[in-house]
Amino acid sequence: MARDEQLKQRWEAVVTTLSNKFADGDKLDLDAIIYLVGVQELGQLHKKFKKDEKLNLMHIAICRLLEPFGYYEFEYFDDAGWPHYKILEQLPSLKAGEQSILMKDAIVNYFLEKKVID
Repeated sequence: MARDEQLKQRWEAVVTTLSNKFADGDKLDLDAIIYLVGVQELGQLHKKFKKDEKLNLMHIAICRLLEPFGYYEFEYFDDAGWPHYKILEQLPSLKAGEQSILMKDAIVNYFLEKKVID
């Protein structure tokens, strides 16, 4: 199977699994899935977050998702339990579609690692 087709199938598996679990089957978009990864990484699953905290959660998720690609490295947890990352390499300039593919690939890898999908 071609890599693009495999990514597409695995991405659909992630979307379906998470949509059924967190959105009553309504299809979650890329940003919503990134947000869920941030909540998972923070580990404060039942907390209500303010708008600025939601943006920080998405930042955490992006750092964690792109860490295996060598762009970020985990540094420490602060006193409130929030993870902090340092930039190892600047992200390349990508078109919107390329950014989307990179993030989908990173998300699929994350959920493969967590054994949420096969």
